[in-house]
Amino acid sequence: MDEFGFVKLKDVCTFYTGTGFPTKYQGRERGKYPFYKVGDISKNAQAGNKYLQLCDNFVDDEDVVAIKGNIIPSNTIVFAKIGEAVKLNRRAITETSCLVDNNVMGIAPDESEMSLDYFYYFMRNFKMETLAESTTVPSVRKSRLEELKIQVPTLDIQEIICKKLNSTERIMVKRRQQLEELDMLIKARFVELFGDPNTNPHSYQTAEFGTVLIVEPQNGLYKPQSDYVTDGNGIPILRIDGFYNGKVTDFRTLKRLICSEDDIKRYELHENDIVINRVNSIEYLGKCGLIQGLVEKTVFESNMMRLHVDESKLNPCYISHFLCSQYIYQQILKRAKKSVNQASINQKDVQSFVICIPPIELQTQFADFVTQVDKLKVEVQKSLDKLQMLFDSLMQRYFG
Repeated sequence: MDEFGFVKLKDVCTFYTGTGFPTKYQGRERGKYPFYKVGDISKNAQAGNKYLQLCDNFVDDEDVVAIKGNIIPSNTIVFAKIGEAVKLNRRAITETSCLVDNNVMGIAPDESEMSLDYFYYFMRNFKMETLAESTTVPSVRKSRLEELKIQVPTLDIQEIICKKLNSTERIMVKRRQQLEELDMLIKARFVELFGDPNTNPHSYQTAEFGTVLIVEPQNGLYKPQSDYVTDGNGIPILRIDGFYNGKVTDFRTLKRLICSEDDIKRYELHENDIVINRVNSIEYLGKCGLIQGLVEKTVFESNMMRLHVDESKLNPCYISHFLCSQYIYQQILKRAKKSVNQASINQKDVQSFVICIPPIELQTQFADFVTQVDKLKVEVQKSLDKLQMLFDSLMQRYFG
């Protein structure tokens, strides 16, 4: 330890390597040991799990012997060490003895020197890609991580730091849960008013989607990466990552690019347009968003298509939620053209969707309900944003 309390990780941590995972051992839903892959770490991190809980593969003792597996103990922090996942900076803690694949590394702190929570927050704050080898595929060597220095205050000070971070994060988790509950409330109200589209219990009129469109589906704008700008100039462009649960998350955070007046005229979004993801991996195909609350002229990217419904027959809010249903997703699966890495649907596919058309008054009632719930969501999101700023500032203060 130097005069400022910094030590190398190799002096206060134990490092664990992953195990090759032959295909014939994969896919078992039960077993003595969970076997975590990079995707499992991502799923747990995205679900807000500090400890690894979700797992798709399990193995038993005889499997561990056969594959010469390295068993990793509980309370080990695991993360991707190879590939684009390195840049995502996702971390999780093992809850039990387990194995990880050879694209993953584990590090466990010596808890007589450094608490697990303190080291976990350090690892979350550290940008792993700064240690990545400058090759086509990012990779981080154990030898470089061993030399990484961490400031280790006394255990009492570590505890104080972690209490602040843990309490802030607990409130953030509650706010995220509130947002999820409000989303579920909207879904429950949809079913309450309209029933399950698969059975159409109210015998609503059905029609092909194309018969109620006043603007035919149109694919978006393609621009090379060189046309994107970061200086605040240019025009915002809506991409697939810009909307969630049927709505654009925040128009102010969209990426921007340089495009011509002709491009703007042809690809500009308008209030109550609906955009649908037409090219992506199969699980995200057909993801849609309702355009409301535009703050300036905005265009949309080529991986999605835009359309506009006849608002005398369909309330845009109602149909955007309808399009997000499993009923429509099953229709997408039947129509999708699949390749090795992605799937696609075209304009004719979208126009052929079979939809339910309840009385417009009932659709409006649902839209009014969504508006009220969205107001609550805005307030919860504001609180969450403030908490995130506080959390980020604490992380910066303690871990630089």
